[in-house]
Formats: sequence, C-alpha cells, structure tokens
Amino acid sequence: MSTYSFQNVTASIVGSGGAFSLGYGSDNAEEGISVSMLEDKNTMMVGADGGVMHSLHAGRAGSITVRLLKTSPVNKQLMDLYRFQTSTPANHGSNTLTVRDTMRGDVVVAQKVAFRKIPDNSYAKAGNILEWVFDCGIIDEKLG
Repeated sequence: MSTYSFQNVTASIVGSGGAFSLGYGSDNAEEGISVSMLEDKNTMMVGADGGVMHSLHAGRAGSITVRLLKTSPVNKQLMDLYRFQTSTPANHGSNTLTVRDTMRGDVVVAQKVAFRKIPDNSYAKAGNILEWVFDCGIIDEKLG
C-alpha cells in the first residue's frame, strides 16, 4: 500500500490515574506524533591500524512527542494526569504509551513513560500548538 493517512494512526496512554486516546480524533496538530531514540545503537571506533570495532548499546530509551491544538480537550486530560502523577513518586513514570499505524502495520510501544514537563504555552493572535513530551525508558518499535 502506497498511501499514508493520519486517519489510520491510533495512540493511547495508560497509567496511574487515567487512560485515553492521543491519536486521530484528538485534535492533533499537523505535526502529529513523533518518536525519537535517546542514543545511537552503535559506536564505531577505528584503530590506529585501520581496524574497526563496533559496540552495540543495549539502551532503548527515547521520547515521544504528541502535538495537540490549543483547543483540544485532550490537553485538559493530560494536564489532570500530569498533576496526579507528579504529586507523588508512587504515581510517576509508570505509563505505557502505544502508537499504531493500522494501515502500515507500524507499532510503537513505550514503557516506563513519564511526563517531561508541562508544555510551553502562549496566548497570542492565533491559537498555538501544545507539545506534550514524554520520556520513555523502553521503546519497542516495529515498522510494518
């Protein structure tokens, strides 16, 4: 299939204090959702004689950014969840965030997920985009 559409993207967050959708239908901004790994999987060293050594890193940490329109009701849900989870360490950092492209077969599952911070916000002539960034201890990603 050679067609992509955000209409096929589902996303959800599940954790202490709440569970709800973050994908299509959540008033996502044009920039949508992005997944970024924290570090490279490999380090290559070249020796004095030209020999090469690869070092495979075990880390699977990264971040997921969900971009919502200022008017999205999901902003309130995320703010309520943020406040609940940051009120005590017992609730912090235990979310699971899942992103799927049902047409392509892509699946991203992030575990040990915590809110990085409250999104930057501005009040101006035009409404803005709120970027919710989540730090993820483990990201497993499969592209279909």
